[in-house]
Amino acid sequence: MKLEKIKVIVVDDHPLVIEGLRSSLGADSTIDVMNCFENASDLFAFLKRSTVNVVILDVNLPDMNGVEICERITKKYPHVKIVGLSTYNDPSIIKQMVKNGAKGYLLKNVTSKELATAIHQIHRGQSYFSGEIQKILADSIFDNNEIPKLTRREKEVLSLVAEGITTPKIAEKLIISPLTVETHRRNLIQKMGVSNAAQLVKMAIEQRLI
Repeated sequence: MKLEKIKVIVVDDHPLVIEGLRSSLGADSTIDVMNCFENASDLFAFLKRSTVNVVILDVNLPDMNGVEICERITKKYPHVKIVGLSTYNDPSIIKQMVKNGAKGYLLKNVTSKELATAIHQIHRGQSYFSGEIQKILADSIFDNNEIPKLTRREKEVLSLVAEGITTPKIAEKLIISPLTVETHRRNLIQKMGVSNAAQLVKMAIEQRLI
């Protein structure tokens, strides 16, 4: 009897990552990489018309972050399992992903073999976290003053946002594109576990980040 393949889709905004995942997972006879998307809009359009088992989801996307996507998928398509695959190793982001429905989380330095193992385990209704992620989460339990780790650029953007400076002006001041500024804004909002800029500034002041 022929076993049905696990239907997987990949969501990542880096074409090279998508190409690598499609190639490595495609070599597994038990996994069917149905499609790959670089944004949330195309992902949800596909979910409306297709049956999917597992979504491999990056945290940082151009039109919506992974935390929000997790929540939306979990509410609208509860049968779909989500595994986070990202470069972000901040415990606050990982916990938000899990809280919003992700059944697993791995970093992008994972091997294709371990990713396939995670897909199978999550498809069976279990959870899967790589060893590195388990350690990060375990360490965070004992950190009573857990403060999200911000990059130098994120701190610069946060400081300017707190001053009420607009995205175009921030871009001009830091000599980066407005799109990059918006990406930093989204990353800051999800790292701090808030929903808008006002809450972001309030939290940053409470945490003495600015």
